[in-house]
Amino acid sequence: MSLSLPVDPPGARSLTGVVPQLLRSLAGDGEWFPAVGSAVLVVIDGLGRANLSARAGHARFLTSAMTKRDAARTVFPATTATALTSLLTGVDAGVHGIVGYRARIPGTLRAPNQLKGWETDGLDPLTWQRAQPLLEREAAAGRPVYVVSKALYRDSGFTRAIQRGAEFVAAASVEERLETAAALAASHRGALVYVYVPELDTIGHARGWESEEWLAALEGVDAALRRFEQAAARETGAVVTADHGMVDVPSHRHVLLSDGDDLLDEVELVAGEPRLLQLTTTAGAAERVAARWREREQSRSWVLSRDEVIAAGLFGSRVDAEVLPRIGDVLVAARGAVAYYDDRLEDKKPQRMIGQHGSLTEQERVVPLISLGAFRRR
Repeated sequence: MSLSLPVDPPGARSLTGVVPQLLRSLAGDGEWFPAVGSAVLVVIDGLGRANLSARAGHARFLTSAMTKRDAARTVFPATTATALTSLLTGVDAGVHGIVGYRARIPGTLRAPNQLKGWETDGLDPLTWQRAQPLLEREAAAGRPVYVVSKALYRDSGFTRAIQRGAEFVAAASVEERLETAAALAASHRGALVYVYVPELDTIGHARGWESEEWLAALEGVDAALRRFEQAAARETGAVVTADHGMVDVPSHRHVLLSDGDDLLDEVELVAGEPRLLQLTTTAGAAERVAARWREREQSRSWVLSRDEVIAAGLFGSRVDAEVLPRIGDVLVAARGAVAYYDDRLEDKKPQRMIGQHGSLTEQERVVPLISLGAFRRR
């Protein structure tokens, strides 16, 4: 390991612990949050704490509610598929097995998209994701559990993998989703309501988080959350968090990997995502591949073997044997504002993305953990 990795400060809160702590709050013995009658969890995809703080003037309600300690660390990789799975199962990727945006199917050179590839690549939501969703467990125990999200996610494989057991309630706009959540929490004591807000992430990928479009969307989300807190019942507590932050990477900072590039020598599969590559190498070649990448890229990326990643605990304190071969032999985590693309692929659409995430930087890994409603009134 040629460069030291960032270390979480003592006592840092993990995204993995949020739902277990909300359930403890509903039981009256929470450590992070006080006791409440019902709880609403709002996930704003792509809203890192640094992104929010840098645009505080466009989110005055949220930032006025956010104290210095209102932060959590998302998981590794800092990507939606892994983070939301950890959030809604309460375990790390080394156990649940969703180890990145594109992850290898062991014994193959296939790396399906972990958000959208369930049907096309034959992944079974009941087995590929290996941990029981907390929503399913709580619903089976009799708790009212709801997911309020866009209709297009209702029947997706990823939804079944991590949100099964909950009653899915479709709502088109951010404001409608939050209004629905407030009503559900008020009318079902003991309820846990999960609200998903993907709009900022979608705009960030297409236009960048520093764009005017992203700022306008942030203002809309902030206003909707203000109205939500005003409408929420007195016994309803809410937490606003995110799955990851975002870094803008302009096209001139793309690193395009093409035929003849020695960085691809002895590499059989390029998986992961542009800021966190997971490389499967030919047998016995991992050390040589890692050495080549370090020689050229260590000034702007961490280059780690799979053993180093596991020893550092990045996938959690435990990595199950079934999960191990899903992880690349060599991982390349961007430190600077760069993104790596396999330019041999015909589909160039991913190269149009501006907002990126997945790596270990503070901007990508630190997310807000803001208490609203009954959680901050007490």
